[in-house]
Amino acid sequence: MIKLYDFELSGSCYKIRLLMNSLGLECEAVNVDFVNKEHKTEKYTRLNPFGEIPIFEDGHVRLRDAQAIMVYLARKYDKSNQWYPDDAEAMGRIQQWLSTGGGEVMNAAGARLVKILNYPLDLEKLHAGANRVFKIMDDHLAERDWLELGHPTIGDIACFPYTAMASEGGIDLSPYPNILKWIERVKRLPGFIPMPGIPAAA
Repeated sequence: MIKLYDFELSGSCYKIRLLMNSLGLECEAVNVDFVNKEHKTEKYTRLNPFGEIPIFEDGHVRLRDAQAIMVYLARKYDKSNQWYPDDAEAMGRIQQWLSTGGGEVMNAAGARLVKILNYPLDLEKLHAGANRVFKIMDDHLAERDWLELGHPTIGDIACFPYTAMASEGGIDLSPYPNILKWIERVKRLPGFIPMPGIPAAA
């Protein structure tokens, strides 16, 4: 069975839970005490030397990084070939948003850590970085429902959690109406599951 080293409040772990649920996959979830930095202990750095979660295991395969895990899940288990199509152009277009979800959007994740767990990070800089990427995303979504290909992909999931939880980091999404509509579309996907900070669609 698939095993996921998980923390309920982590948007990065949630990406994996959301995609697996959309694919109809079950897993054994191992709760990691992120607040008390259990993921930094030797027990977990043996599994992931970077000291980060999620950590994913499927038989002999062990992976770190939410975006890499989603690529694996989509290519191995998505019989519809929709979440990460095996076409060079489609893969390239989706990969752009995987990089964004694991990169610039993480400014919003950092701001959330400051607000919720009092992490000593530069909140003003994080807000500026988050607002920059949200403006780009909002403009991109002005004439499309999904980030690429006209249907949901793992690119959407990569960018979704920390965008949807931006307010927990003190970031106002009201200037980004296209993002707000996109968030609601994601919530209405078959297989969608909520998490603390991301309620189900009204």
